[in-house]
Amino acid sequence: MKKHVTFGLGNSLALCAIFSGAIACSHNDGTNGKGAGHPIPTAHFCELPGSVVFDDAGRHVVGGNDTSPIPLGWLTLPSGFCAHHYATVAVARQIRFAPGGELFVASPSKSTVGGGSNGLASIVVVPDDDGDGVGDTLIPYVTSIAATQGMLFLPGWFYYQNDTQIVRVPYHSGDRGPSGATELIADITVYKSLDHWPKALDVADDGTIYVSNGGDQFEQCSEPYPFEGGVLALDGTPGGRQIVRGLRNPAHLRCQHGHNHCFVAELARDYSAAEGGREKLIPVHEGDDWGHPCCATKDKPFSDIVPPPDCSNVTAETNAFLIGNTPFGFDFAPASWPKPWGGNVMLALHGSFGEWDGARLVAIETDPATGMPLHSSTTDARPSGAISDFATGWDDGSRLHGRPGDVSFSPDGRMFVADDQLGEIFWVAPVTGG
Repeated sequence: MKKHVTFGLGNSLALCAIFSGAIACSHNDGTNGKGAGHPIPTAHFCELPGSVVFDDAGRHVVGGNDTSPIPLGWLTLPSGFCAHHYATVAVARQIRFAPGGELFVASPSKSTVGGGSNGLASIVVVPDDDGDGVGDTLIPYVTSIAATQGMLFLPGWFYYQNDTQIVRVPYHSGDRGPSGATELIADITVYKSLDHWPKALDVADDGTIYVSNGGDQFEQCSEPYPFEGGVLALDGTPGGRQIVRGLRNPAHLRCQHGHNHCFVAELARDYSAAEGGREKLIPVHEGDDWGHPCCATKDKPFSDIVPPPDCSNVTAETNAFLIGNTPFGFDFAPASWPKPWGGNVMLALHGSFGEWDGARLVAIETDPATGMPLHSSTTDARPSGAISDFATGWDDGSRLHGRPGDVSFSPDGRMFVADDQLGEIFWVAPVTGG
């Protein structure tokens, strides 16, 4: 077991955001959360042994051999980037970085739609204290929680999902285990789906904490239909305050800081592409109705619903995906990333169930002034608009490489990608640093 260190503020630099009067800071003391004595120059990630580098010379592995437990020989990235194995965590359903720089991984054991099986029923910490680019060990942080996915760090606290409950424990930078008792924040029981149980969490710049709630495939379209799948705000209201409705499976939620925007990846009605159904990346705006279970999209009811419902008040999407592309976790590339990738939404497409067709990592450009994703779609034969492939290779027909499930940027600018099938977690970095 490698030595675990604690983290002090010292002479650290801090990136801070104001949340309802409190200040949340992400510290960078030059050691990237690894503790004194373990610096990692960010410009040299791609020089670490085992890094798979894509550059003008083609593809090569630093040191000659990729000795990772799950080699990355199948992966393709744009020129100017590298990838490196980090860890293997069974059913790595969601990943988040703590203020101390450690990677937290939610590993549920309850069956997840499209996910793997035999998770750890835990949230684990995977630090890299020696700075070799590979996680040192798996440290159980919370155990005996079968249904867990959503995680969130706020000043002094770590929030996480335990089935229908959102709870929190005290958190101090560098903690490798809870330092205080668990506190219940909300019990989301407005509707409990057996299949779409994950609840994603994040906080907006204005301090609002949002949580997603899953609906189901075979809900009845009857006006006024009740709130089932959607987004709630955790503002002290028992069970949360309803913000967005008309969603089937809002499996992932993420906030973009600097513009006070939050977004949800919505998995729409299965097998509905021929009826105009589409999966979506949607902004969280209070009062929006996205139409499920009645409408495929604005002004387009599902054809099997009689009489046809009124879909004129359904919100229109800007970013749409072919049913079966299955948008999962996403994050926002830092501006320091090379053009044209800096500032993009980096989104994992989980691919079609059973075949994994379309599994890849895509980038969606954003408006530099507003931060909003620009119009994009994969619903036609070819992607259109401001979307492009970034990482490919999962869907080569072999089903041997897992499926991309979540994306999270570390404080040092690397993009971590998690797979909930094989449990592979790897990172991607610009060759020139980021």
